[in-house]
Amino acid sequence: MKFTEEHEWLRVEGDLVVVGITAHAAEQLGDIVFVELPETETEVSKDDEVCVIESVKAASDILAPLDGEIVEVNDALVDEPGKVNEDPIGDAWFFKIKPADLSQMDDYMDEAAYNDFIG
Repeated sequence: MKFTEEHEWLRVEGDLVVVGITAHAAEQLGDIVFVELPETETEVSKDDEVCVIESVKAASDILAPLDGEIVEVNDALVDEPGKVNEDPIGDAWFFKIKPADLSQMDDYMDEAAYNDFIG
């Protein structure tokens, strides 16, 4: 897995990259009450705003970590946004992206570096 400075995690699954937010981010946001997901088949560029998350404390955007196409979204989060607090690195992924250039992943931190970053 790789991690961004915006507290997103990225996991490669075949030719796709699964994107979610870290446990640290979910904890900082507090109870998540609303998730707005992108449309599938949407072409995105790195750093485009693609999701909105609202918690009892704040609203936050999820940025596209890579250039590519959104190919799947986790619709379960729309009905149950609290899943993000319960299992941020497992079942509560936000979207899957087919990256245009997988080498963009090289820019991100591994788990040890991310732990130092939030330390």
